[in-house]
Amino acid sequence: MRRRQRAISCEGIAIAITADIPDAIGSLLDRCALFHVLDDATKRQLAARAQRRRYAVGEVIFRVGSPGDIMMAVVTGTVRIVATSPQGKEIVLGDLKAGEVFGEIALLDGGERSADAVALTKCELLALERRDLMAALQRNPEACLRLLELVCKRLRETDERITEIAFFELPVRLAKVLLRTAAPGAAARAANPKVALSQRELGNMIGGTRESVNRCLRDWQRRGIIRLAKGWIILEDVAALTELAGLR
Repeated sequence: MRRRQRAISCEGIAIAITADIPDAIGSLLDRCALFHVLDDATKRQLAARAQRRRYAVGEVIFRVGSPGDIMMAVVTGTVRIVATSPQGKEIVLGDLKAGEVFGEIALLDGGERSADAVALTKCELLALERRDLMAALQRNPEACLRLLELVCKRLRETDERITEIAFFELPVRLAKVLLRTAAPGAAARAANPKVALSQRELGNMIGGTRESVNRCLRDWQRRGIIRLAKGWIILEDVAALTELAGLR
């Protein structure tokens, strides 16, 4: 028996959809904490309306000020959320990996995007329209609470970054972001956890310049706190870095 097939148009690429795709998308939705709490019928309804989008490295997913009528879930890859000043200076607000969602603020208030989203790596996303998600949320109070928790978590993270930039010296900010980026618990599990971020990217994350980050890293390398090797920043002395970050 031939499967029914139709095409959808995506910002990344056009993808052929067959009748069995909703089951595959449903399993992908199940990986996200927000959608996991939905009942099977609601997940299937959303899966039938979801669009799979693929983006190349560096491709823009959306820009600040664009319409916020779609919320997205990361299936594979990493999405970077960035705020840009009128002068072109960037601040990295977060890197989102598989299982995380973004676009939730515009989803809730129906307003414009509050930041840029860019594919940091090759990405596959699920796109869900606001009208479909709002209908699902209205029928599922637990999902509403999960979304509220997500928004609060993002606000806390943003407040923390703003506080760090406003009140802490660059070495403290840099130490904090290296420990955070090494992944939760990695510093405790690995002998020498490592971070794959360029010095420019680190500057964008902490509100500094590439040159100031370079000076700090070189100083730490001389002191044996970190080691720079082939694009990696290897954390040689996690205890010293933790102390520099003011976390002990």
